[in-house]
Amino acid sequence: MAKKKSLFKKIRKGQSSVVAEPEAELDDLDIQSLDTVAEVAPAAVDAAPIIVRKPYIAPAKTYPAVVEVSINKNDIFGALDIAKQAAIEDAGKKDFVGEFYSIDSDEDRVATYLFEAKLPGYSGWRWAVTVAKLDDKSAPTICDVVLLPGSKALLAPNWVPYVERIRPGDLGVGDVVSTAPDDERLVPGLASLPEDDELDSLDLNQLFEFGLGRARVLSIVGRDQASKRWYEGDRGPNTPIANAAPKPCHSCGFFIPIAGSLRGAFGVCSNAISPEDARVVSIDHGCGAHSETLIKAE
Repeated sequence: MAKKKSLFKKIRKGQSSVVAEPEAELDDLDIQSLDTVAEVAPAAVDAAPIIVRKPYIAPAKTYPAVVEVSINKNDIFGALDIAKQAAIEDAGKKDFVGEFYSIDSDEDRVATYLFEAKLPGYSGWRWAVTVAKLDDKSAPTICDVVLLPGSKALLAPNWVPYVERIRPGDLGVGDVVSTAPDDERLVPGLASLPEDDELDSLDLNQLFEFGLGRARVLSIVGRDQASKRWYEGDRGPNTPIANAAPKPCHSCGFFIPIAGSLRGAFGVCSNAISPEDARVVSIDHGCGAHSETLIKAE
């Protein structure tokens, strides 16, 4: 099975290109640890399969496609007046139907009359009245009356589920945000890498005895997303304060490496006068409060 190289591993090896792949398929995930666990308790592995949720894709727009028609005012049906009257009846008010715009026809017996819409909130929309004739001698018949957006119509944005609208900083005191059962950032606790987090002091038998401590732990995808977010954020290496720092964080006495698989790439600052105090920083971040920055006496 092909292994996916995690972001934190790339950082540790000093590669210049740091790109996470959160959309990785299940076959691309590094689940070597799950194979190790399977040797001890294969039944537990079968009972808790890993579910990877696909990235969110916005649904198709629910409103009609934008209408692009060439200007044609040749009223071959002679039905302009009845078409406009049908639009007025559907709008409920004469003022909501504007000037005649064009006629769109792909067939000899069916034509669509377009009128500018004057409805509040429908800027750039048009009334579309479809008219049909059975033959040259029959009277035109109204088939349908709808509103369609023009090329400059005011349209609503794509609908986005509530959970996808939440952004960092939105969560306040007392707010509760649920996590989806199939969140790709998490996997069942039995899939935890033995060297991860506080579980690294227990052997596999103890892990099963204590129920692995948590129902779910970070997946490879979850770790890569967090690593990418932290590394490219305000406490990564590519910030003004880091570029001006005399030395990187990993050589600072106030730098505390974090536990688990991200230990080689991130730590926590413990310098009270540093702007990064109590925050996660990358090993190649830095600030002017480095422990080995000494001012020479003149």
